[in-house]
Amino acid sequence: MRETDETEDQEGVRVCPECESDNLVKDSDRGELICEDCGLVVEEEKIDPGPEWRAFNHQERQQKSRVGAPTTQTMHDKGLTTTIDWKDKDAYGRSISSKKRSQMHRLRKWQERIRTKDAGERNLQFALSEIDRMASALGVPRSVREVASVIYRRALKEDLIRGRSIEGVATSALYAACRKEGIPRSLEEISEVSRVERKEIGRTYRYISQELGLEMRPVDPKKYVPRFCSELELSEEVQTKANEIIEKTAEEGLLSGKSPTGYAAAAIYAASLLCNEKKTQREVADVAQVTEVTIRNRYQEQIEAMGIHG
Repeated sequence: MRETDETEDQEGVRVCPECESDNLVKDSDRGELICEDCGLVVEEEKIDPGPEWRAFNHQERQQKSRVGAPTTQTMHDKGLTTTIDWKDKDAYGRSISSKKRSQMHRLRKWQERIRTKDAGERNLQFALSEIDRMASALGVPRSVREVASVIYRRALKEDLIRGRSIEGVATSALYAACRKEGIPRSLEEISEVSRVERKEIGRTYRYISQELGLEMRPVDPKKYVPRFCSELELSEEVQTKANEIIEKTAEEGLLSGKSPTGYAAAAIYAASLLCNEKKTQREVADVAQVTEVTIRNRYQEQIEAMGIHG
């Protein structure tokens, strides 16, 4: 049934052929398109592409749904292949016989082997499991893992892995994803959960960022403030003050060429003194993973720029 000629105006907007109103509503239950002004049924018996069942809450939807999990970039096969469960039980939850158990064990082993058809896929499987492990250790959200997996896949496609360790590129992809998603983690934090040296992570990150044209903006020190303040058990007042110090001193051009973690740590130290919630330079340095000397130097620069005499 095609009524496009009669039911579309000059701009291609759907209108009623009777009164030329564009106030059309869909009745999903009946599969009809109705004009609200004159009541004409413009279209009927529309095909509903949705499920044939109805659900009124999330639990019901989960029970009635007959499809698997959505595809994900965090798995080498995008989650499209099946896995054989390790529980030696049948569909009713009853234990299976020893003969069936050994058969399932063999099936499982072959299932794992055939999931990766070549060395490239095995490389990808190992790298993505590394990204997943490190992301869990850092406590970053799922979106960061997805972005890191996409960056790694691109690096693999562009053949940037050649001559570099899989772990190094995987760690660099995760570091880049954290920055892209606005949840920065310092190289020190990343290297703690990685099996690669900090220097190699930095070097590999610069290389893939340049080759893939990732266009990374410098990290804003304010992004570190809430996390550091939370670990130091400082109040909201200190957090606000630290952000204010960062904003004012960055305007003076003090941030240029400085480490964002050290800069944020110094601002938190200065704010804790101003708000009478004093923390030692050592405590702040431990949380931010910078040296006390860095904090002292940045602190001096910041209070001078603010016109405060310490």
